[in-house]
Amino acid sequence: MLKQVAEGILIHESEFIQSNSVVVQGRDGVLLIDPGITGDEMATIATDLRELGQPVVAGFSTHPDWDHVLWHPNFGDAPRYGTARCAASIRDLLSNADWEDRIAVGLPPEYAEEIPMNSLGLITGLATEAAQIPWHGPTIRIIEHRAHAPGHAALLIEERGVLVAGDMLSDILMPFLDLEAANPIEDYLAALRLFESVADEIDAVIPGHGSVGGAEQLRARIEQDRAYVRDLRDGVVPDDPRVGPSAPLDWLPDVHRWQRQRLAQKEQSRTPE
Repeated sequence: MLKQVAEGILIHESEFIQSNSVVVQGRDGVLLIDPGITGDEMATIATDLRELGQPVVAGFSTHPDWDHVLWHPNFGDAPRYGTARCAASIRDLLSNADWEDRIAVGLPPEYAEEIPMNSLGLITGLATEAAQIPWHGPTIRIIEHRAHAPGHAALLIEERGVLVAGDMLSDILMPFLDLEAANPIEDYLAALRLFESVADEIDAVIPGHGSVGGAEQLRARIEQDRAYVRDLRDGVVPDDPRVGPSAPLDWLPDVHRWQRQRLAQKEQSRTPE
């Protein structure tokens, strides 16, 4: 069921890690951001939009992770955009004959049979360094970075003061770094500075997973995420409830330990013998 979070902006929260599909109403229809997760959930979104008389006129994927590049036939054939780097990354994955097997490794087993793969990742890359989404609706500024994945983009819906953050600024997930990047710590801190630079323009933040937050929560989440990343960098045990004994998901402490180990390995590989 769609829930309004600001004028002309609605979300659908999935059962899977509180994943947020975002709907932005425009002049001729809606922009659909990161729809998911199961086929039934996406069909419900399509039904809700049809009842509102709002066709899908464009889609956008904030980054190339499988749960952000999904689609459903009931959304129609609207163009689906992403940054040039996002599109290139998912296109590279799909060029492998065994791409479905590669994705299957990361699918949650309780939902794996319900996640449609047939239209996954069919993303049109926007021009490199594109500043806005091309559509007839509110101006949506693209804030590209590489904190979590190649070509990751947050979207600032300027007239509404809403930041669609992708897989960042979550109240339930700590930062997941792009550990394939050359400088994952620096990339993440740089992205947080980008968010901080536009914080005065934002009244609400919609994370890819978790609860919608207001302006004060946005700043608090930036600070919490910055502290976590710095603790990873410095080898300090983080004072972060998302990875502690009362973590909202029992596997998050394991992910935290894995990130710490991978970063230590990267650092060791850089140290001359």
